[in-house]
Amino acid sequence: MALTQTPTHQDITEACRRIAPHIHQTPILTSKTLDRLSGAELYFKCENFQKAGSFKARGATNVLLQLKQEDQLNSVATHSSGNHGQALAMAARSIGIPATVVMPENAPTIKVAAVRDYGAEVIFCEATQEARESTLQEIVERSGAQFVPPFDDYDIIAGQSTCAQELLAQQPRLDTIVTPVGGGGLLAGTALAVHYQATGTKVIGAEPALADDAAQSFRTGEYQPRYGGQTVADGVRVALGRKPFEIIKNQVDDIFTATDEEIIAAMRLVWERMKIIVEPSCVIPLAVVLKNRDRFQNQRIGIILTGGNVDLEKLPFK
Repeated sequence: MALTQTPTHQDITEACRRIAPHIHQTPILTSKTLDRLSGAELYFKCENFQKAGSFKARGATNVLLQLKQEDQLNSVATHSSGNHGQALAMAARSIGIPATVVMPENAPTIKVAAVRDYGAEVIFCEATQEARESTLQEIVERSGAQFVPPFDDYDIIAGQSTCAQELLAQQPRLDTIVTPVGGGGLLAGTALAVHYQATGTKVIGAEPALADDAAQSFRTGEYQPRYGGQTVADGVRVALGRKPFEIIKNQVDDIFTATDEEIIAAMRLVWERMKIIVEPSCVIPLAVVLKNRDRFQNQRIGIILTGGNVDLEKLPFK
């Protein structure tokens, strides 16, 4: 049954069990150079090595496995700047159903190609939240496809929580976990996992300054969604979801922002020092930690590297 309220400890535990055979348990990497630069011990949970290249495989797989079990699935559709679309297309192909993904016209070429490679149909729209949602609604009404939300859904949140559950099992006694926030599904899921399993650990959101609706909503306590189409961090250009926000405002300790210049610098550091491919969205937590060194000094910090789906023809650094 689809969840209709904030996932419980049992819900996220069941999600972890449900998706385990279908995803990778991703590794944790460290870097002495980045520890020195940050003044902290950093533990990077590498979801850039996840199936379909991002943590989004967790939520999409959790939802589709439940729908399949309930025999409610003929086709699926969603809107996505790339990572959720890839994850849904992959999960749909694995159970043999068609998928359609509405993508903004400025979505990275590499992500569009990957969605198509997984067998999904891509429909382009203007790069606004309203265009995403209205185009998606037309497709659902015409085809009867099941809409699988990218983040504003409790089953998606439960699926995304499994990343932090793994991290806490692999690296106990963390002082803080920092995760990017766009739509808010990962941050909300992380906060729930910590709430149920590691109450002494703080949860921090990291957001681009050019797309800071989560930070503003968190500060005021009022839901203020805003599409952030200008930031280099394409994976978090979406507006904050209402369901994630209700969890975030109660369970998250703080949300920090970083400029695009700081995000690009952090991305380059990870490429150069850790020798791994990461996209701009997933290094916002590192940018935030480096920017706020005094705030995180001497802490053991878990950083979720959310994805590695980057267009190599359009790197933001030279």
